[in-house]
Amino acid sequence: MKDAVLKDYRTRTPESEKLFERAKKVMAGGVCHNIRYFPPYPFYIKEARGSKVWDVDGNEYIDLWMAHYEAILGHSPEIIVNEVSRILSKGMHWGLVNEYQVELAELICQVVPSAEKVRFCCSGTEATMYAVRLARAFTGKSVILKVEGGWHGANTDLSVAIHSPYEEKESAGLLPEVSQYTKSVPFNDVEGSLRIMRQNAENLAAVLIEPVPGQGYVPAESGYLEALREEARKLDALLIFDEVIDGFRLSLGGAQEKYGIIPDLTTLGKILGGGMPIGAVVGKKDILDLSDPTRVNSKWVLAGGGTFSANPLSMASGIRMITYLKENADIIYPELDRNGERIRREIEKAFNDNGVLARCIGDGSLFGLHFPFKEEAELRSPKDIEELTDLERRDEDLKLRMLRHGVHVWKGGGALSTAHSDKDIQSIIEAYRKVAREMAKE
Repeated sequence: MKDAVLKDYRTRTPESEKLFERAKKVMAGGVCHNIRYFPPYPFYIKEARGSKVWDVDGNEYIDLWMAHYEAILGHSPEIIVNEVSRILSKGMHWGLVNEYQVELAELICQVVPSAEKVRFCCSGTEATMYAVRLARAFTGKSVILKVEGGWHGANTDLSVAIHSPYEEKESAGLLPEVSQYTKSVPFNDVEGSLRIMRQNAENLAAVLIEPVPGQGYVPAESGYLEALREEARKLDALLIFDEVIDGFRLSLGGAQEKYGIIPDLTTLGKILGGGMPIGAVVGKKDILDLSDPTRVNSKWVLAGGGTFSANPLSMASGIRMITYLKENADIIYPELDRNGERIRREIEKAFNDNGVLARCIGDGSLFGLHFPFKEEAELRSPKDIEELTDLERRDEDLKLRMLRHGVHVWKGGGALSTAHSDKDIQSIIEAYRKVAREMAKE
């Protein structure tokens, strides 16, 4: 059956296949972001609006990847497009300070509980890089603990324990010292995590964690984040939340507002930019002030931000996005929560009713469908997802089958937006039902 699915995909996407062949001649692997590749080749987009994308072959898909989860209002929302057009009439990139960055920083400090000060950069990867540097400088210690299976961008300091087996190198070209100073803890395992924190107590700078890891969408269980928060405080270490995905998605104030746990530092990106490139480190002012160029001393931290840091287009679109979310939070987030709960429940039921063992998990508008090898498998961490479920079935077979039925998924699911109508959600659920029936026949 899979051969037929592959043949159907190739039949529907000949222009994408041609573009991929061209791409491979000038780009390593044909892509510039590894996760955008999937076999036999990715389809190439020509337009995206609302909840849908269209490829170069004219195929229409309801999108659940939503621009790496950034598009919480859907693709090309009018309020953002109009704002960017207005700023473009004044220039593109100035390379100088501007009022927009002040206003966006003020907004962040109003809505993100941990934000006392802000440092902008150009991506989530940069944000986590600077957060680690600030933590080490502030504490005078070197070890960073991250979750097994946690992904925080491709910066060198955090390229450890991303894929199972976690003891192996994630990449060639990394210095051996990286694994000495960046180590991992088991997600949702209070006892195991605290044990490793205490083993590294003397040199522990920070624990860095996504409250809902993007590798599987398994939410932190009650008590886990609280335990990390308390232990970090006891050990004079920092707690850093990577909210590049969770920020402004699980609630206006992110996971920290929803779960009631306030970290020392938070990294932001994606939704914050309203569709434009952005990253930010926010947190306690005495930590952020280490990057203050007017107060250079022995602890001064280089947090450059990059040529396009705080560019007017990103700042202005970010202001419009966060202002809109703030003004409409009482409507947006309950609706996303309801739709997310509905889609998780209906998708899992569709597969299990057809005799295909599946689990659909997540929080808020985030969801992922997984295929456990055994009924008794407990999926409580990214490690469980990697070791106890059929990733090939999820990332290749399911993906192509869903495309066949007009839905683009990521990691078995994705993220809902305010642009996904009731009709869209019903179509998504029905597509999963069709795929469940197909898989049941195998």
